[in-house]
Amino acid sequence: MHGRANLAGPEGPWTSIWGYDGTVPGPILRIQQGRPVRIAVENGLDEDTTVHWHGIRLLNAMDGVPGLTQPPIKPGESFVYEFTPPDAGTFWYHPHAGSLVQMGRGLAGPLIVEEAEPVAVDRDLLWMLQDWRLSGDKQIAGGFGSTMDAAMSGRVGNEVTINGSAPTNQPVRAGERVRLRLVNASLARIMALRFEGHRPVIVAIDGQPCDPHEPEDGRLVLAPAMRIDVAIDMQGDPGSRHDVMDDVYDGLAYPLTPLAYDRAPPLRANPLDAPLALPRNPLPEPDRARTIRWEIVLQGGMTGGGKLAGVGGMMGMGMPGMNGGAAWAINGMSMTGDGHAGMAPQFALERGATCHLIIRNETAWWHPMHVHGFSLSVLSRNGAPVPHRQWQDTVLLAPKDIVECAFVADNPGDWMLHCHVIDHQMAGLMTVFRVT
Repeated sequence: MHGRANLAGPEGPWTSIWGYDGTVPGPILRIQQGRPVRIAVENGLDEDTTVHWHGIRLLNAMDGVPGLTQPPIKPGESFVYEFTPPDAGTFWYHPHAGSLVQMGRGLAGPLIVEEAEPVAVDRDLLWMLQDWRLSGDKQIAGGFGSTMDAAMSGRVGNEVTINGSAPTNQPVRAGERVRLRLVNASLARIMALRFEGHRPVIVAIDGQPCDPHEPEDGRLVLAPAMRIDVAIDMQGDPGSRHDVMDDVYDGLAYPLTPLAYDRAPPLRANPLDAPLALPRNPLPEPDRARTIRWEIVLQGGMTGGGKLAGVGGMMGMGMPGMNGGAAWAINGMSMTGDGHAGMAPQFALERGATCHLIIRNETAWWHPMHVHGFSLSVLSRNGAPVPHRQWQDTVLLAPKDIVECAFVADNPGDWMLHCHVIDHQMAGLMTVFRVT
């Protein structure tokens, strides 16, 4: 439904948005691991929609891809999603119909699946990060699906919000341990966050616990659709301020928000004496000795010469890329839009098989590749083993990267695999695989 949000800060005008229950972000949904949930979605828009429960391993019929897993929800109609989340962690929800416009106007919300036993922290915080392209009057700019956005870096905006508001002081107390859940719900903006004066420890990626570790170079790299949970012991002085910087783009670093310590005495003199590791989720372990290998190659996009790199045949509907055609391809095939009937699977797996998936980025652009219905054990990047037992549903590939992953095909159905730079997805960078 339609609503308003204060995206430009307390001094700016209100911005018209589309939001779940009229808010940006949508309501925080807190559910319990292993307990059934029933969510009724009523479409108050003037166009079709669906809801995709991003990162949740659920039945194919509940995945929210129009035409592929369910009929679209027509204006004025409703659909009931029912699933039992097997994994605790940080997830989110968003449309998978008209997704470029609908997400770009605000439709997204956080989904937290709580552990059976409370985690030993003093506070559990959520930062839902969204990037907006606003016009001079602070309204959401038009021009969705432009040629340049489709074939290059996507629709990067000019305003970033935390939980639907322009960032202001983030209050903290000396001596406390915070679990901070970071969700990047942007259409295209990649972030690399530095917590000045602090040492965040990564405890989960994309909802899946990992070996606790400090980020490489102190930067938390968060691509669109990714989530990272960090534990931070607040060791600053009472009354001090410490910037959280975003410096992913060369020469364009900016302070996202400050951590502002109150003047209360420290909660404790030393960091909390409790383990950082989160309980593991019941992910099926790939059988590395018996795998089926598949390779997908990402192609296309604008090259330095202003031309598209080898895009093959186009299949689909919805929003086109370059010159009325596709801008991207996977293994020479472009599927455009949000998902639809007739999408031929790129490969098929028998239920229970272990898939060794190789993703090769032959383009000059970054791509966060998202798999529906599964979590991937990330094995290697450019031939180097990936440490810390990382499982992800959204894997970021830099230009020319080669990433190897593995997963057990235990969930039958037709599943999407696509870039979560939404312009790229809409312009051809998506495919389908089948589990029988």
